[in-house]
Amino acid sequence: MNIIATTHMADIHIATHMHTETVITGLPDLRLMQLVSPSLPIGSFTYSQGMEWAVEAGMIKNSGDVFDWLTGLIRDNLTWLDLPVLQRLYHAVENDDVTDASYWSEYLLASRETRELRQEEINRGRALARLLVDLDVEQANRFEPVMQITQLAGFALAAVSWRITFQQVALGYCWGWIENQVAAAIKLVPLGQTDGQKLQLKLTELIPSAVEEAVRVTDDDIGASAPVMAIASSLHETQYTRLFRS
Repeated sequence: MNIIATTHMADIHIATHMHTETVITGLPDLRLMQLVSPSLPIGSFTYSQGMEWAVEAGMIKNSGDVFDWLTGLIRDNLTWLDLPVLQRLYHAVENDDVTDASYWSEYLLASRETRELRQEEINRGRALARLLVDLDVEQANRFEPVMQITQLAGFALAAVSWRITFQQVALGYCWGWIENQVAAAIKLVPLGQTDGQKLQLKLTELIPSAVEEAVRVTDDDIGASAPVMAIASSLHETQYTRLFRS
């Protein structure tokens, strides 16, 4: 009888331990969902990154045009600029290297081709920096000046602090970017909600290969140019009527 009772208690202990491990293991995934949520108060939903002017000019007229526009940005900007810089910022935070983090944050900001794209980077960076400091995220105070340069620095710091792997935060960053751009397209083109979901499904299929390619980009190869988006963004700065800040 005692043997049975002891064995039963051991089983309970193992089950409880396994349950605890499962919860702990899943926590970074939940933190990632919070980080990329559209409800995160950094104003992501207020930016179209030039799409608003492209719609006004008749360059984007339907879901197919939106897909082509965003596919080009994924293959050029995200793969060759945003994601490689995010990777270096992630490692800089891991190594507590504020100098390296500052370098790559300033590099990214300098790579934004218009005034409003640079302002978006700064505004979202400052908002995320304030939020992470208020949430008492580890190292947030130390890296706050860096995070105010670019939102990617805040993403990297939160990911390292919350034990989110680089692979996961890169996928999450791309997913959040796609969601915001598709949401903008739904309002601007306009598109139906179902069309928007179809677009998001198609676009997210491009993300794993983009992340895989991005991690192989060397320092000397980091950089991207999206001339049409840059023109659209610069003309959007003086567009007569606007729903979005950029």
